[in-house]
Amino acid sequence: MKVYLSKQAEFKLDLILIYLLEEWNLKVKDDFIALLREKIIQISTLPNSCPKSKVNKEIFKCVLTKQITLYYRINNNDVEIITFFDNRQNPKRKTKLL
Repeated sequence: MKVYLSKQAEFKLDLILIYLLEEWNLKVKDDFIALLREKIIQISTLPNSCPKSKVNKEIFKCVLTKQITLYYRINNNDVEIITFFDNRQNPKRKTKLL
């Protein structure tokens, strides 16, 4: 399946990458990108491999790191990454995003 990012996911990913580069270093950023690529391959080949969200059963959640979770949905033959969520935030904010 083809995987693509929503506008919101693109924006959030940019913020994450900027943060990693500014607060950590290039290696941490590159490691995160490599992990994200692995997960994208996983969900493109096995889109049901991640658990469904408790908030919305049409949305799946994929934990990238203990700090970051990505949320996606299956649209026909595509997978749309809806958003990235910082797990350190108030969980009630997640409900508003999904």
